[in-house]
Amino acid sequence: MQLNRIVLKNYRNYDNQSLDLPAGAAILAGENAQGKTNLLEAVFLLTGSRSWRAARRGDLVSFGRDRARIEADVFSRGRDFHMELDLPQTGRMQAAVNGIKQKRQGDLAEIFRCVLFSPEDLYLIREGPAARRRFLDAALCQLRPRYGVALAEYAKLLEHKSKILKMQEENPSMLSALPEFTARMNQYGAAVIRYRAFYARRLAEEAAKIQQAVSGCGERLEIQYRTVSAVEDPEASERQIFEWLTEHAKSHERAELQSRQCLTGPHKDDLEITVNGAAARGFASQGQTRTAALALKFAEREILKDDCGEYPVMLLDDVLSELDPRRQEYLIQQTQGGQVIITCCEREGRLRQLDAASFLVENGAVRPEN
Repeated sequence: MQLNRIVLKNYRNYDNQSLDLPAGAAILAGENAQGKTNLLEAVFLLTGSRSWRAARRGDLVSFGRDRARIEADVFSRGRDFHMELDLPQTGRMQAAVNGIKQKRQGDLAEIFRCVLFSPEDLYLIREGPAARRRFLDAALCQLRPRYGVALAEYAKLLEHKSKILKMQEENPSMLSALPEFTARMNQYGAAVIRYRAFYARRLAEEAAKIQQAVSGCGERLEIQYRTVSAVEDPEASERQIFEWLTEHAKSHERAELQSRQCLTGPHKDDLEITVNGAAARGFASQGQTRTAALALKFAEREILKDDCGEYPVMLLDDVLSELDPRRQEYLIQQTQGGQVIITCCEREGRLRQLDAASFLVENGAVRPEN
């Protein structure tokens, strides 16, 4: 998979910028707040995923403009594609591939995929369950677009049900709709759980091998998917999971009404991560947690590669400076074989050893570095 060219118009601090990228490694160097991460963010949006930085889509549009635009030339699945994203201040993003409008944003992942590794991901292990759910969701939305549809529907139903529970005293008549919302949540929730379970098992297999390789001392990384306690087997059929969720929801009806909250469902899921048998979140060293974060991201890369037969584009957003020499070395070695775009303040240390094209990013402009 190859991103050959990207054009940004009225995107954050870019007025009109085009950039041709090499097949291997590209380094974007520059001081902070010059636009390096903005460019990676634009590349990531080509997968159909949401920005990991913007609270709302309007934040992506340059100040004083009504819309932004991203265009890209991509080589994928043995073919050339021209991708276009139109990002209005308000309203839905519009996407087109080779001039054909796309019905769903998530369909872009069938053409272009990438794995992002940012400094925030180094804290993935130590943060709460929501961070690991976001990691799962971002990876699965690229891997299986149908998962993105199920997840979006579940999120909408969860929002509506939560409003009904909170407003039950002001609008008691709304409670009559509660059983329908719960049933539909269980339906989509069953699909979400099953997708997550299969992905988590594959993730555990790949990440365990990578943890051992990076640590150099045979560390044992284990990952367990944790979901609703009533779900005896999260890899069972959707119908069976739906029945388990339905029974569990019935047992929580009174508690939900009293607490005015949705107490059960995949919106509470987590990945339980251990290193050498101890909970990584509470007991792993800083080096172990950073290695585990590396393992999760590179496992995601391997899973995407196995699925489509080619490596996704790797985006490394200023992470090398946060890693010790051993982990820097592993990261650089493992990026061989696919396209990688790396941001940094200046090319130094192990980056000097990398055969890569270098670009300077300054005040929303990108030019080849002399």
